[in-house]
Amino acid sequence: MTHASAKPRRSGRKSRLIQRAAPPKVNPAPPGQIGGQYRPLSDTDMGQIYDAALHLLANLGMGEVPARLWDDLLQAGAVDLGNARIGFPNALVEDAIARAAKRFTLHGRDPDRSIEVGGSHVYFGTGGAAVNTLDLDSGLYRPSTLQDLHDFTRLQDTLGNVAWFTRCCIATDVPDPFDLDVNTAYALLKNTTKPVATAFTLADHVDPIVQMLDIAAGGDGAFAKRPFLKAHISPVISPMRFGEDAVDVVYKCIEHNIPMSCITAAQAGATAPATLAGFLAQSLAETLASLVMVNVIAPGFPMVFSNWPLVIDLRSGAFAGGGGETTVLNAASAQLSNWLGLPSGVACSMTDAKAIDAQYGVEKGMTSLAAALAGGNLIYESSGMMAALLGASFEAFILDDEMHAMTYRALRGIEVSEDTLGFDAICAAILGDGHFLGADQTYQAMERDYVYPNLADREQPRTWEEAGSQDAWDRAKAKARSVLEEHHPTYLSAEQDQRIRDAFTILGG
Repeated sequence: MTHASAKPRRSGRKSRLIQRAAPPKVNPAPPGQIGGQYRPLSDTDMGQIYDAALHLLANLGMGEVPARLWDDLLQAGAVDLGNARIGFPNALVEDAIARAAKRFTLHGRDPDRSIEVGGSHVYFGTGGAAVNTLDLDSGLYRPSTLQDLHDFTRLQDTLGNVAWFTRCCIATDVPDPFDLDVNTAYALLKNTTKPVATAFTLADHVDPIVQMLDIAAGGDGAFAKRPFLKAHISPVISPMRFGEDAVDVVYKCIEHNIPMSCITAAQAGATAPATLAGFLAQSLAETLASLVMVNVIAPGFPMVFSNWPLVIDLRSGAFAGGGGETTVLNAASAQLSNWLGLPSGVACSMTDAKAIDAQYGVEKGMTSLAAALAGGNLIYESSGMMAALLGASFEAFILDDEMHAMTYRALRGIEVSEDTLGFDAICAAILGDGHFLGADQTYQAMERDYVYPNLADREQPRTWEEAGSQDAWDRAKAKARSVLEEHHPTYLSAEQDQRIRDAFTILGG
């Protein structure tokens, strides 16, 4: 009798072990979790910063305004302040905020990969224009190439916690600006169906590249109906002036219905005040100037309010991508943008570390978690970037994807209900086997509540030693190599690819 009853228990235990070892069938904390829990600024603080920004725009205004934009702004109610500066009355700014797009879709070519921007939903993605790549073989930095861009794009295509892809490096082996813009867009089209983003060096490059996007979208005009590429533009140059070439790109993107991130990238102590409050006031004013511009040209046009506070080390003047100031400033920026009801974009995980080490982990973890907890909708630069944005790393993409999974789980929080409090389950365990292993509630929680790392090591020291004593960099390097060897997507048909090659100079890839 004892023997007969023991056998099913062993069989059941084996089944439970197998069940526990299997990953959850559904990601318990996917991208798009809700932020807003961290509020570095009080409501009074935000009101004072906003009032200071309005005061700057009305009384100091913007300089170096291109003629076309000058005329459009004056017609909309801006004021000639003299000295070649144009002022934005409070009513003009507040009208732009009211008319601005509050939520919109960033389309992927695969509709299942589209994301909704706005509110407090948080998505980690990429950005940057690294001129160096951390070589997988040598472990040293070298100039980034077009092949690197293709490889980065198809690597991130496999990473579920990276919600969109902006070209993360500059192909330094493509010197011609037009060929660079064309081949950058081609690399995105060929290697991913996520929402993508790029930059246009000149407005004249937009029309032909839209022809390429139309080929990928299925025909003339198809891209504009469902745009799956966003433009990164910096139409405002700190302090408080416009950049003519970038403004021209804004007009062209609106013409082709290309959503945009209008990025302000002031640097504290260099192009903006070193005081954090003063910095936030000027940077907010500059990003509001971009918002006014876009909504004067096309009210309600989809624009990510990309107020990116950047910091320099005041001892040397060098850009600093990590640190407590970057952490709190970007969180505050996200909070301010969301307070205004605008889709927010900030930049985090811009570690100054050159290697994947303790500095890397601290700077990336602090800055990205704070921005997410503050509710940044799109968190740029958060995947793969190193060396204060001068470098990109394949291993870092792998490690950062796992970091994002932990952050999304933290954002999801704790659900409190009669079921999750589990009075009956506690009683059953205490009065029964004395533990919770194997209980139905445990299995349900395992699937529903826990995110399990793919890369982090949780083995006992002896097991870790027997497996080769690998560190995180070793494991990430092996994973990156595996993906690059195996993942070769064909997101362009042979016909589409040939049509693009017939119309453009496509290099490598």
